[in-house]
Amino acid sequence: MNDVLDFGLDDLSPVNDGSEEAMEALWSGDLTVLSQHHTTPNGSHSFVLAHDRSVTWGIPGEPQLVAIAVARDLRQSTFTFETSHHATASFAQNWLAERGCPLERIALHGGDYIEPVDDLTLQVEQQIQKSGIRYEVLDTYTSDDNPSEAWTLVNDSQATQASVRLFYEEWNHGAGTYTMREGAFPDVGVAQTWLHERSEPLPEPPEYSDHNGAVVRARIALSRSAGTSPTPQTGLDAPRASAAVPVQRAVQGRLL
Repeated sequence: MNDVLDFGLDDLSPVNDGSEEAMEALWSGDLTVLSQHHTTPNGSHSFVLAHDRSVTWGIPGEPQLVAIAVARDLRQSTFTFETSHHATASFAQNWLAERGCPLERIALHGGDYIEPVDDLTLQVEQQIQKSGIRYEVLDTYTSDDNPSEAWTLVNDSQATQASVRLFYEEWNHGAGTYTMREGAFPDVGVAQTWLHERSEPLPEPPEYSDHNGAVVRARIALSRSAGTSPTPQTGLDAPRASAAVPVQRAVQGRLL
């Protein structure tokens, strides 16, 4: 992990007010860099995935990961600066990929980071990372209580059935692993009810039965038998109380 963040913009000017405001809204001292990529030659583009510690002092449940994309016009001595907050790394990586960053350059697995618990987690993450503009984000939530979780509720523009999808990530700090699962709902109201009650397992997308369904179901059964919780505990309508200490376990969920 590289904690050093320097965009080298001292001799450049923002190309518009939006870039200036986006840059001024971030303070590098609040950011823990999880992954970064700078293009060569001349360093015309920078892509960063970081944990924004300042969010932990704000509204509970707000997304704690920030994706940053910087494009420099060295001939004009200007730059554009964009940021986007996300609940999970895979959505942040998708956002960066849409702005030209190769996914392999901002991968988090290996080294200091904890590992996905199974192949299904990897498959769901890769699906998000490579989804382009397929998913319209409706809501997100991040919790550092028990369980440590983050989820993103989206509308899937390619789904022919149950187009509201819930991508749910849970960290097992003791085991050094995390899981990512996808659930499918007919509408937002049903998804909100499930998030509030958590009385049933996360409903599988219909396409799990259409394409290699037996393999997917076997992996789900394996992960559940290993102790992965299918019914996370924090919902859209549940009280979003602050943790007793500043929220930091989102970073620990990614690190050793």
